[in-house]
Amino acid sequence: MYKIGLSYSLDADGAAPLIRNPLLDLLQAVRTQGSISSAARALGLSYRHVWGELKRWEQELGQPLLHWEKGQRARLSEFGDKLLWSERQAQARLAPQIEALRAELERSFAVAFDDNAHVLTFHASHDDALTALRHYVGAQGHSPSLHLDIRFMGSVDAIQALNEGRCIMAGFHTRPDAPVGSLAESTYKPLLQPGLHKLIGFAARTQGLMVGAGNPHRIRGLRDLIRGDVRFINRPLGSGTRVLLDELLHEAGLRPDQIAGYAQTEPSHGAVAQAILAGQADAGLGIEAAARARGLDFVPITREDYLLVCLESALDTPPVTALREVLASPAWQATLAQLAGYTPSRCGQVLAMTQVLPWWQFKRPKPGKTHRQRG
Repeated sequence: MYKIGLSYSLDADGAAPLIRNPLLDLLQAVRTQGSISSAARALGLSYRHVWGELKRWEQELGQPLLHWEKGQRARLSEFGDKLLWSERQAQARLAPQIEALRAELERSFAVAFDDNAHVLTFHASHDDALTALRHYVGAQGHSPSLHLDIRFMGSVDAIQALNEGRCIMAGFHTRPDAPVGSLAESTYKPLLQPGLHKLIGFAARTQGLMVGAGNPHRIRGLRDLIRGDVRFINRPLGSGTRVLLDELLHEAGLRPDQIAGYAQTEPSHGAVAQAILAGQADAGLGIEAAARARGLDFVPITREDYLLVCLESALDTPPVTALREVLASPAWQATLAQLAGYTPSRCGQVLAMTQVLPWWQFKRPKPGKTHRQRG
């Protein structure tokens, strides 16, 4: 069984052909022209090239493609005829899908040739508001146009991707009242550097326990997770929600080994909600929007800031400037406010780390001195 690979070309003018294989073009030309030399001229290729390609394909496929008889027109072999017939059949059946694919590719590549279009590569913690933002900018037809290339992953991985130059913008989330010495500090502080990174406000959102419709297990808070009749579903290491959960458990004096299902993970808020909906778990920490979208009940636990971060060198580049303008617009903030559990929060504003990360201090108090944490 031979495998099929697809390719396409970029042409400055003229209608681009549908997906083709060069061998089929050679065979069609030989059938039409009656000789290799005439086929080569018709295709704008050398005789030597056409001859060499036909022999190479015969070796590759293990069957003759042409019949040559002295003084006679070159004819396709039965196998060559069947190849052409099969390709015509496939093209006829798939023409609408291929044309749709070609049109989509043209639309995508049009961005590269549009000086007023900007692509912003995002690596970000899973967030329904970012998905809504991508749809929003795609539908609004802003000028200059902005295209968000978002890849969702854990908060830690997202910031690491930014630091390694694999994206322009990263998204992560943390509580605005996480104390000095918290897990949030030990997780994010090594990844962020004042003077190198800039934070941009995006949204405040509610995290809580997603539970079945009607809350059949009467779950009211984190302490209910250690009950024997409650099965939990977690998020993986490196995700901001896992950092948040471990931090909240520590503050509540609870241990992970007291929670049935703590080691079971799903990669996103939506996947956790789906697991609960399917009866595979009774509770999971996540955002309210994911719970409401699937008809689950939601027990709010804490509010947190969802922040964007970029390198200072990228702050005034056209893609980041365009994004900040969208975030600051009343129309986007009204759209954001309609999402369950979300509130616009300093949207598009450049924020100091000490302003939004309460554990970020350039000078630590000397031992023995008391320190009043910000709430």
